[in-house]
Formats: sequence, C-alpha cells, structure tokens
Amino acid sequence: MNPAAKKIFITLKEYLIISLGLALYCFSWTSFLIPKGIVGGAVPGLATFVNYATGGLIPVSVTYLSINVILIILGFLILGRGFGFKTIYCILLNTVLLQVLPDLIPWVSPVEEKFLNGLLGGFIGAIGIVMIFNQGGSTGGTDIVALILSKFREISPGRVYLFCDLVIVGSVLLLPGKTLSDVVYGYMQVIAFSQGVDLLLTGNKQSVQIMIFSEKYQEIADALINQLKRGVTAFEGIGWYTQQAHKVLVVIARKHQLNDVNKIVKNIDRSAFMSVTPTMSVYGRGFDELKGPEKIEWKRNRKQKQNESLQS
Repeated sequence: MNPAAKKIFITLKEYLIISLGLALYCFSWTSFLIPKGIVGGAVPGLATFVNYATGGLIPVSVTYLSINVILIILGFLILGRGFGFKTIYCILLNTVLLQVLPDLIPWVSPVEEKFLNGLLGGFIGAIGIVMIFNQGGSTGGTDIVALILSKFREISPGRVYLFCDLVIVGSVLLLPGKTLSDVVYGYMQVIAFSQGVDLLLTGNKQSVQIMIFSEKYQEIADALINQLKRGVTAFEGIGWYTQQAHKVLVVIARKHQLNDVNKIVKNIDRSAFMSVTPTMSVYGRGFDELKGPEKIEWKRNRKQKQNESLQS
C-alpha cells in the first residue's frame, strides 16, 4: 500500500471509529437519560439552564452553538486544525444523531430506577467519548476544555468533566420548580461519566512501584531489563533481624505488567519477597511526559534558536 492510500485508509478508519463513538454517546442519552428525565452536564446542560433562566428568551440551540463556536476557535489555535475539523464533524453528526436516533433505535431502558439509569447512561457515554478522544476528536463543549487543559497540565479529562458538570447540574437548584432529587440524578450521570472516562482513557497508564528482595537479584534484574525492557535500580539493604547485607531491587512498571513481573521473579526465586505500591504519576522515558509552562517555554526557546540559526 502506497503512502497516500495508507493515509486515506487511516483517516477513514479514524472517522469510522469516531462515528461509532458518537452513536454510542448519543445512544446513552436517547435510551437511558432523556426518556427518564435525567438532566446531565456538559454544554447542553448549560444551554438548558440559560434557556430556563431567561424564561425561554434565549433558545438552547443559540447558547449551545455560541459556546461551541468559541471553544472550536480555541481548539484551532491550541490543538491544531486537524482537531478543529474533527470537532466540527462530531458536533454536526452529534446533532443529527440526537434527532434521528430515537426513531432508528426506539429502544428505551426498561430499568425504572433513575439512579441506575444515570449510572448506566453515564458509563456508556464515557465509552463513546473515549473512542472519540483516542482518534483525536471531540463532541465540543467540555471535551475541548478537557483536551486543552490536558495539553498544558497533568490533569485527567475526567476531573475536568467532573468539576464543570458539578457546577452546571448544581445550578439547577437556582431554577424555580426544581428539587434536590433532580440534582442528585444528574450527579449520578456526571460521576459515572467522569470516572468511566478516567478508567478507560488512563487505565493502561497506571503505574506501580515494585520492591524485590531476593538473593538472586542479579538474575532477576537482568530478566526484567531484557524481557520487560524496564529499568531496575538496586539499593543496599540490611536485614535488621539477621544483620545481613543484601540488595533491594526497585522497578517502576505499568500496572498491566505486574503479572509479567511476578512470573519472572517466581520463575527465578520462588522464595523472593515482593512489595507493590501504586504510584500516582510517573514521568520520564517510557512513561508520561512532564507538561507545564516550563515545557512550553523550552519549546519556544528552541524554536527561537532554530530561527536564529537559519537567519545566520
């Protein structure tokens, strides 16, 4: 396959996955949330609030479109044109699906409990959003906010969703005729959605710190480096009861690699002692990239030096 055809194939594959993710996201609303009267978060929730607060003077569509236009412009400037085009595609297709999906798939959740419908709808929507995110797309609104913040700060998208949606859903109490129960069911959807996004989007990036105590530390260290391609650090240790010196191996690995580490250690020394501790964030080669103002400044300085060298 030539490069041009391969690029077209990859692009079509991305948009196919994005379309399936959008269908799943809309399905969560049309089958679990909207029919059960559950008001969720995101920009549609904010647009609905504005509509209620103004007594219907400002239509939901106007607020929804206005907010997304502003965020799309920011997406173009910060995340690139490819992101912006995919976002426009997602917003348009999302609008169409919300209109036609109830007729195409008239199925409605048979579960009567709003609590369970909020959880199911939130998590199913999270699956669709993660499919879209992984292909560089977005449904607009808080999706764009999450991706912009995650570009510059080490903050999970789920936390951004959670903060924005807690404010949006909670503001329902300011409207006449709304009760606390309306807010609680909306929060169930918000929590399930944000936690689902974090679990599915960053689950494979979770890391663990493993400490290994064994007399066969050299064999274990070599096997971990050669088989798992993970770095190993050896520390001097003293067993206080025996007063004997020994080596302590420390390994940082992805959570899904823990079983592989266990197999390697047990195959070499079944009497080895291991301690496993989850780690919140790991930065460096083979793990996450450190993000922040320093990185942006470093890139700016590097680009400036490149321009100076070209001019000279």
